[in-house]
Amino acid sequence: MQGLLVAGRYRLAESIGSGGMGRVWRAHDEVLHRSVAIKELTAALYVSESEQAILLARTRAEARAAARINHSAVVTVHDVLEHDGRPWIVMELVEGRSLADAVKEEGRVEPREAARIGLWVLRALRAAHTAGVLHRDIKPGNVLLAHDGRVLLTDFGIAQIEGDTTITRTGEVVGSVDYLAPERVRGHDPGPSSDLWALGATLYTAVEGRSPFRRTTPLTTMQAVVEEEAAELQHAGPLTPVIISLLRKDPSTRPDASEAEQMLAEAAEGRRPNGAQAYVPTQYGGATPYRDSHSGTGTAATGTSGTGPVGTGSGSHTRTPLPPLAGTPATGTSTAGTPPYGPTGSTTIGPAATGPQPAGTGRRRRLRTLALVVALAAVIGGGTAVVLQQWHQNRQGDSGTSVSTTEGPGGSVPDSWIRYDDPAGFSLYLPKGWKRTPFGPQGELKQIDYSPDDGRHFVRIAVDTSPDFADAKSHQEDLEQQVQRLVDYKRVTMEENIYRDRKGSLWEYTWTALAKDPPYVAGPRHAIEETYFSRDGVEYAIYMSTPQKDWAKTSKQFTWVLQGWREKTS
Repeated sequence: MQGLLVAGRYRLAESIGSGGMGRVWRAHDEVLHRSVAIKELTAALYVSESEQAILLARTRAEARAAARINHSAVVTVHDVLEHDGRPWIVMELVEGRSLADAVKEEGRVEPREAARIGLWVLRALRAAHTAGVLHRDIKPGNVLLAHDGRVLLTDFGIAQIEGDTTITRTGEVVGSVDYLAPERVRGHDPGPSSDLWALGATLYTAVEGRSPFRRTTPLTTMQAVVEEEAAELQHAGPLTPVIISLLRKDPSTRPDASEAEQMLAEAAEGRRPNGAQAYVPTQYGGATPYRDSHSGTGTAATGTSGTGPVGTGSGSHTRTPLPPLAGTPATGTSTAGTPPYGPTGSTTIGPAATGPQPAGTGRRRRLRTLALVVALAAVIGGGTAVVLQQWHQNRQGDSGTSVSTTEGPGGSVPDSWIRYDDPAGFSLYLPKGWKRTPFGPQGELKQIDYSPDDGRHFVRIAVDTSPDFADAKSHQEDLEQQVQRLVDYKRVTMEENIYRDRKGSLWEYTWTALAKDPPYVAGPRHAIEETYFSRDGVEYAIYMSTPQKDWAKTSKQFTWVLQGWREKTS
């Protein structure tokens, strides 16, 4: 598409970022002779007509939301146009990178610089809230750091405008799950304080180099957001009490925007904010020590994966590190280090809770009932399954979902195997009788298991329409840093390959399952995974796990699964 003239005016130059929802292009306005960024809604090409209407409505809402805000820290929207049956958003081009990219490349941001960044984001939010707009997706990928020192907030694609009819569906939670405020996870209506909570999580990621609540799946991440406190800050310096105050679980106990702005201004000057301690919970102590970090500030950017300057984020999806594994000692932190990325799409978690939710164990029980399945170490982002722990009494199962099967695969797949046409939009061949079980939210990240014996042997397919990593091996290497906490973890191989004419990566490893890890029988296990990106930019992970003693048979089965795999059913 490079060189394409859009709407007879904007000449596309090169792609400068992409995500599951769209692609951002650098372009030249041939009327005003200036460089602009154009957001193309690529997701509309690959969804049903009903889903396409929702995507189009969200894109138009993004433009309307941004247009209502007049502030130097908000990316300017110049135009919204129709081309090739889809809307395109023409925006200010910001030369730089996103905060997410800065943290990924530099490790973390120095506290005073992070406070300065947070101060400008907060000012943008105050302008948005004054205009009646809630952003609802504050995260590092949507904070742009321009080369000239400016900080801009972008991607109002899921913003909620006061007075507008909602375009999300009942029971749907919209946003990047590890930056969702607890009240939003519970199903309550968001308010300005929800955006401030997300700002706190964003600043935590900036100074610590990892998301505070990210876990193995969107579902377990949401559990952590509601139930757990973030691990103690190690590098936040004067920002420490500010971040803690913004991450209060109860929105009524968080500082308001004016108080937060004052605290951030003091932290940006290197001073410990006087007003922050009133919001710090007792568990953190009255004089929380802090250490300054000087590990680099990171520079400017997009909100989409890719390099180079960009106008806005296009909605890249979030990844999640592992919680402490059963039977392994605690490490002192609730998450493993992971770069900040995040979903902008929707995650359906079941019926929304209504009314105030009391604190304590009762709330946790309700959340776990809502969760249905707890994956102790399940798919992280695009795909790797490592140790599956289910609550059989609450298992989601196949209710309400049908899978069509077809006899006779032919080719190199055993004749006795049948084709399973999955509702998630793929097909594969397996022995007859394998049962399908979807796990967790089935939004932009889908996770489906097939098993003949309730999970002792299983195939897991993960489909991520908005991947965060540029290639499969990079994603697997990130996952490996986390799964090394498995008992007796040992890599067998991890190497790049070509699968279906696409660049992929094959990862094989072993570990020892514990007796307390249902549905496993204690003992050695073996796992293998092929991850690759389709031509549409979707990340697929095809994973198989089995007891070690059955590996000879399972390895052959995995080869047949790969040979019979199809991305889309006919």
